[in-house]
Amino acid sequence: MTAVVLVTEELAPAALDLLAEDHEVRQVDGTDRPALLAALAEADAVIVRSATRIDAEALASAPRLRVVARAGVGLDNVDLPAATARGVLVVNAPTSNIVSAAEQAVALLLAVARHTATASATLKAGAWRRSAFTGVEVQGKTVGVVGLGRIGVLFAQRMAAFGVRLIAYDPYVQPARAGQLGVQLMSLDDLLKESDFISVHLPRTPETLGLIGARELALVKPTVRIVNAARGGLVDEAALAEALAEGRVAGAGLDVFEAEPITSSPLFGFDNVVVTPHLGASTAEAQDKAGMAVTRSVQLALRGEFVPDAVNVRAGGAVDEDVRPLLPLAERLGRVFTAVAGGVAARITVEVRGEVVAHDVTVLELATMKGLFAPVVEEQVTYVNAPHLAADRGVEVDLATYEDAGEHVNLITVRGALPDGRTVAVAGTIVTAGTRETAKLVEVDGFELDLPPENVLLFFRYRDRPGVVGAIGTTLGRAGVNIAAMQVARRAAGGEALMALTIDSAADPEVLARVSREIGSSQAAAVDLRTA
Repeated sequence: MTAVVLVTEELAPAALDLLAEDHEVRQVDGTDRPALLAALAEADAVIVRSATRIDAEALASAPRLRVVARAGVGLDNVDLPAATARGVLVVNAPTSNIVSAAEQAVALLLAVARHTATASATLKAGAWRRSAFTGVEVQGKTVGVVGLGRIGVLFAQRMAAFGVRLIAYDPYVQPARAGQLGVQLMSLDDLLKESDFISVHLPRTPETLGLIGARELALVKPTVRIVNAARGGLVDEAALAEALAEGRVAGAGLDVFEAEPITSSPLFGFDNVVVTPHLGASTAEAQDKAGMAVTRSVQLALRGEFVPDAVNVRAGGAVDEDVRPLLPLAERLGRVFTAVAGGVAARITVEVRGEVVAHDVTVLELATMKGLFAPVVEEQVTYVNAPHLAADRGVEVDLATYEDAGEHVNLITVRGALPDGRTVAVAGTIVTAGTRETAKLVEVDGFELDLPPENVLLFFRYRDRPGVVGAIGTTLGRAGVNIAAMQVARRAAGGEALMALTIDSAADPEVLARVSREIGSSQAAAVDLRTA
């Protein structure tokens, strides 16, 4: 029987033609709820943009549905847990808008430098006020790029043509890679002090939320102009408004806001602030790219093949049944490695041991890379862009397989060499008890553990001595942090020890620092695995 693909919003004609070659394409207005639910009854796949809501009710109306495709980046209108629970694959187009987003940041920077928006509005209102809008040239200035992910790199490459000095803050990019791009890496504080223009290109995480706040804005030149076309909340809007009012910042260009949609803000009252309603992906080209990308993913999914852009990996793809349970484990090991290493490795080897190596385990390398970069880059990381992200950062990733897994049936180890000469390794396995399979973290940097890689994990390295466990518990308790599990590993009494804790909520960096000071920790790390 020919599969039915339901298209609920505008899609590129080329994408529709490609779908029609092998499938029956039906169209419906996704905002007409009764019509949508009726049409879903016979749909094998549905392609949406942002206006169509695919929630639990919609999924329940689609007994044949195998894949939901979002022709864009975000997935706010798709109930991902509900889709995963029903075994429905969810895909999107994570790289479709990166050029558009980079160009939007450039546009905002130039508009702020030359007062373009205010001058246009003034002239249209009937006033010729040429002398009121004297701007500044970009050439010869220092442009600070906060985050050298794919969009940050595209932005930097475009700004290089203006004859600027490029500096950047990104602890997960190697200096050699930055050097190839003509960018000088430095600390965030130094970047803030030296930049004439600052453009932010980071993901929104608990660590980056409010990254540029009152303290940071106290470091900048009064002539600085700040652009944020990445994620709302990375620049503290209240602190920015105060700095603008006091003349400590010369201008700003904002495409994103902490709460959206937004139609009123203190920032809107400044003539030297250019604002746009989240237009980073709003180009015809980005929309066409998104349509073609999800069309290819839908074709793969309906053929039962592995879908590289799958967001909920467990739901599908032509991966061997013995390999599939290891996919989320590999991704989580990648996240733990990034947290424990505290920076990017020059070289990483994904070691897969045991019976599973009789199958094609290449996807485990991709899953590990997905976990390695997911916490530290602006864009969503998928199986497609993970290798590109590694290459962009000069990270070599290899896969090694061995039949012997020692005491384990299968074992995955992520081992990396850091630029400072340190080596870091984390390892995990799947333990089977009856019909239940449980992931276990069994090693962190040479310390043996037996801990599920889930929720929020904290790691502290310190000298083994009495009282440390109590001190950690007391400090976290005073901060309102509940400990779900705790393990201590050591090689010898009185020597170096590692404490691993599972907590129920995100770890405030200040609380982490407070615990470290209390116990004299030589290293502390936190990793949030709730979305992995």
